[in-house]
Amino acid sequence: MRMFVNEIFYSLQGEGFLVGVPSVFVRLAGCPLRCRWCDTKYAWSKEAGRQQTINEIVHLVQKWPCRYVVVTGGEPMINSDMPQLVEGLKNIDKHITIETAGIAYIPNMPCDLMSISPKLSNSIPSDEKLAAIHKNSQLDMAVLGELIENYSYQLKFVVDAESDLKEIEQTIERLGNVNVEKVMLMPQAVTRDEYLKKAPIVADLCKHTGYTFCQRLHILLWNNQKGC
Repeated sequence: MRMFVNEIFYSLQGEGFLVGVPSVFVRLAGCPLRCRWCDTKYAWSKEAGRQQTINEIVHLVQKWPCRYVVVTGGEPMINSDMPQLVEGLKNIDKHITIETAGIAYIPNMPCDLMSISPKLSNSIPSDEKLAAIHKNSQLDMAVLGELIENYSYQLKFVVDAESDLKEIEQTIERLGNVNVEKVMLMPQAVTRDEYLKKAPIVADLCKHTGYTFCQRLHILLWNNQKGC
């Protein structure tokens, strides 16, 4: 059993309620989405990496002195071997976060935190061909509902402009079963300068709505350098 792994590295969790926690990141290859502001386009292809067995991945994760593991992508939830990978990591007593756009559901995984970032209209690329691919899989309310109902979760919404708030609130309302204390608003940025420009806008939205501000520590510290 082999998976295409784009990269494995040790850093600090940059986003969400566990921001700042030392973590090993396992980035799997492959994503059907084409978000215009994606900062990991190098992991889009399902073969963008090298094949590794689950035992090899688990062994590599043990190189670093931390309990926290983040399985990310690409989009890890489209990988049929995810349950076996999560089981393998849980067998060595790791705390597991899965970073997902919420477009695929896998039941009964021993995941400690399902970190869900639904892709709204601000993610649609300008290229017509890429936009058609993206819109086909961009937002699945049924899948989002299943993830929220069955996993411990956080919801991270990317904010590009103040006008995004209306769509975010409409999405939360449509889902219906969202704990608003688990909702985070995150500035859209791929560079430190972009982050510093948009962060105050998002901070004001959080003060207005009561949602939590989601940091992007990796951008602030390392300007989104790969592998950091």
